[in-house]
Amino acid sequence: MTDVITTVADAPVAEPITLTATAATKVAELIAAEGVDEVLALRIAVKSGGCSGFQYDMYFDSEIAADDVVREFDGVKVTVDAASAELLTGATLDFTDGLQGAGFHISNPNATRTCGCGNSFS
Repeated sequence: MTDVITTVADAPVAEPITLTATAATKVAELIAAEGVDEVLALRIAVKSGGCSGFQYDMYFDSEIAADDVVREFDGVKVTVDAASAELLTGATLDFTDGLQGAGFHISNPNATRTCGCGNSFS
C-alpha cells in the first residue's frame, strides 16, 4: 500500500519520492552551506529533455505552490510539483560517496528505459 501524504492544499496524493538517510544528510549539508536566511526545500522535478525523453531537475527553492507535494525527511523539506509527482511515484533519491565519484541517484520504478549517463529516462 502506498503512503498517502498531502499537498499544500491538503488534497491526498500518492507519495512521489523518498530520500534515504544518506541523501537527507547530504541535502541538509548543502542547504546549510547556502548560508541564506530563508527556509529552503529541495525541489525535485521531471522535465522534458535528455536523451531518453525526460530528465530529473533538482534545486533548492523557497517557494511552494498550493498544488506541490511536500514531504520532510530527517528535517529536510522536499517539494515536488503535481505533474512530476506522477512520474516519481515510488522513486527513491540516494547519495553515494565513493572512489568512483560522489553524487545523487534516483531509482525510479516508473522508468522503462534510462540512458547511459543516468540523468534521463522514459
